[in-house]
Amino acid sequence: MSTPPPERPARRQHRFASRFARAVVALRWLVLAAAVLGAVAAVRLLPGLAGSNAGLSGLVGEDNPAIQAQVDAVQRFGLPLLSRTTVVQHDASGLDPFVQADTVLRALEVARKTVTGDAGTGAEPVPDELLLAYPLVNSPLLFPGVDPAYTTVVSYLFIAPTANLGEQDVIAGQYADSLEQPAGGLLGVTGTIPVQVAQGRLVTEWLPVVELATLAAIALIVGLAVRSVLAPVVTLATAALGYLLADRLIGWFGEATGAAAPSQLQPVVVALILGISTDYSIFFLLAYRRRLREGDPPKDAARAAVAEYLPIVAVAGLTVAAGVSTLVVAESALFQAFGPGLAIAVLVGLAVSTTVTPALMAVLGRGTFWPGSAPRPTAAQPEGRAVVRTGLVRIVRRRWVAALVALAGLGVLVAATLPAVGLRTAVSPVDALPADEPARVAAEAAGEGFAPGVIAPTALVVAEPGISADRAALDRLGRLVEARPGVAEVLGPGDQPLPFALGLFLAPDGGAARYLVVLDDDPLGAEAIDTLRDLREQMPALLAEAGLPGAEVSYAGDTALGLSLVDTAESDLVRVAIAVAVVDLLLLVVFLRALVAPLYLLASSVLAVGATLGITTWFFQDVLGQDGVIFYVPFAAAVLLVSLGSDYTIFSVGYIWEEARTRPLGEALAVAVPRSTRAINVAGVTLAVSFALVTLIPVSPFQELGFAVAVGVLIDAFVVRSVLVPSLVSLVGRASGWPGRRLARPVDPDAVRTAPGRGDEAPAGGPT
Repeated sequence: MSTPPPERPARRQHRFASRFARAVVALRWLVLAAAVLGAVAAVRLLPGLAGSNAGLSGLVGEDNPAIQAQVDAVQRFGLPLLSRTTVVQHDASGLDPFVQADTVLRALEVARKTVTGDAGTGAEPVPDELLLAYPLVNSPLLFPGVDPAYTTVVSYLFIAPTANLGEQDVIAGQYADSLEQPAGGLLGVTGTIPVQVAQGRLVTEWLPVVELATLAAIALIVGLAVRSVLAPVVTLATAALGYLLADRLIGWFGEATGAAAPSQLQPVVVALILGISTDYSIFFLLAYRRRLREGDPPKDAARAAVAEYLPIVAVAGLTVAAGVSTLVVAESALFQAFGPGLAIAVLVGLAVSTTVTPALMAVLGRGTFWPGSAPRPTAAQPEGRAVVRTGLVRIVRRRWVAALVALAGLGVLVAATLPAVGLRTAVSPVDALPADEPARVAAEAAGEGFAPGVIAPTALVVAEPGISADRAALDRLGRLVEARPGVAEVLGPGDQPLPFALGLFLAPDGGAARYLVVLDDDPLGAEAIDTLRDLREQMPALLAEAGLPGAEVSYAGDTALGLSLVDTAESDLVRVAIAVAVVDLLLLVVFLRALVAPLYLLASSVLAVGATLGITTWFFQDVLGQDGVIFYVPFAAAVLLVSLGSDYTIFSVGYIWEEARTRPLGEALAVAVPRSTRAINVAGVTLAVSFALVTLIPVSPFQELGFAVAVGVLIDAFVVRSVLVPSLVSLVGRASGWPGRRLARPVDPDAVRTAPGRGDEAPAGGPT
């Protein structure tokens, strides 16, 4: 006759959570079947998360001043001046004159086709979508500073906007193939469109590697944490179903609303959905193992684990979803697309982890922890058991020690934040690609012959009635602009680079002139954007000095678009920061029923974000020598980390609050902190690894974002939640619960139907 398990005091459980747990366990086979069928239906019926290929203009909108300036210039001058696709011919020893002549003749064929409609005859007809081609030779007549001259030709291609990015890239490749190949030199295609296409191709190629590596890492971490082979299968099945559903739901949402998710989102969704669903599954698995050890039958243990953890997991998931959703208040279309996509990923991860994981636990029973020995009942701990003796206990139980630790932790975080003062933001520089990527190689060759900015120059349009007649003033303005730091060359009304482009720089109505400004840096790098910002600020003085004080100036081109993106992101930062802080603060106030603690908890999350951005800035700008960080990386990382920080706060502080109901605060800290810390650390490592593996994609934005979020999660889990927050709670004491009465005084445990936790994981009833 078996001995019944020792009687244990009842843990407080919510009525809804208990009913939900019973339903999931009882209907476990139906839950699993519904999840699998739902994933299959989503894959077959819904569109996937396809990145938007609208280019930079798709991120800023057609009403952006840089876009409008370009449209107005084409209407006014009759000819475009800016191109996002460039064919480069380069030979360091000097281009053969025959190669240069062939390039000019081929451009004339394109112009004739556009004017006459004759696509040409022979083996290489001109595609209908290719409207114009402008070859530009690094001649000393046009660019006096070039040395050596006649080594490079860049041909700007103007392709019909009805062609998507992939089609434009193919057309550019066909045009390049029709040109004469420099003997021993380079012929390649570059520009912002080929760079974007190359980035998308690299993401597509590397995303399966990231997915497989993430799944393998999750399996290893979970297996080591619970000493099991089968338990990781539970988390992987949950994560895989969550990813399939999230990928299709985000794609469907984008198609239904017209807000197509950007390509930058897909690797982030992979990391977030796999990390979030695994995080929450880990808490259920650890609670399930503890319940088995305490003597519950498998199905009872599964029900109890779900009922115990469901309230806090649900609140944590909703907190993260609400936090990332605040991105919709941004003006930038990129951030507006990020917000709903990330929120859908979090909610799907929450849904599958609270249904699929418990159902699998109920089906597998003790086999969940195979091949290790199945957890067996252990002797009950007496109600007055001694607290766990760890180094953390000494910190949290002595206020003066807690004060020293808190000051030290705050000092470290502030010091790590300091490099963020020098953060520079870029958009999508060419060096974001691997060094051997053809688009980058071609861009560097063009930079050697001209200047790096030649692959995407900036158009400067100066408008005033009759301005075309004042050629002397226009020439002075061109020289003044060219003399500005960061400007390599300026072509304007005094230059005639093409024999058939007579109206290239002067408008037919005489009311406008334009300049082609070649910057001395990568046109979408931080230096070029800063150069254009300075030029814009100095332009009123330059116009006055040139004798054109009443002229109006507009800026077009990819650097102008990049400047708009960066400026919008900076203005969005304040707006979104306030929104995410208010949302997370309100959720913490409601959850903890206090005001004091949420204030310093949110402040600690903000400090952790600052430290993360400081370390990221130092590593990429100072150590790796990059020209700034991609503009959306600090923004997205900050929102994710503040939201995830609140997530871990709910797990850690919620357990402290629960223990403090029946114990003195020092003893509650000593019991709660070591146990909650272990689960948070395992979950934090899993989430950090998920984002760290995004850096496998050899494109700078993903390397920067993966690095930032991984470092931030580790700082939050191991420094803020494990050390700093317990120290602050100990230092502030029961005033942390003001104005609520949860921490007013310990009460008789029999009066609240709760009991101290046992085992090595944190129960998560929480004070909801």
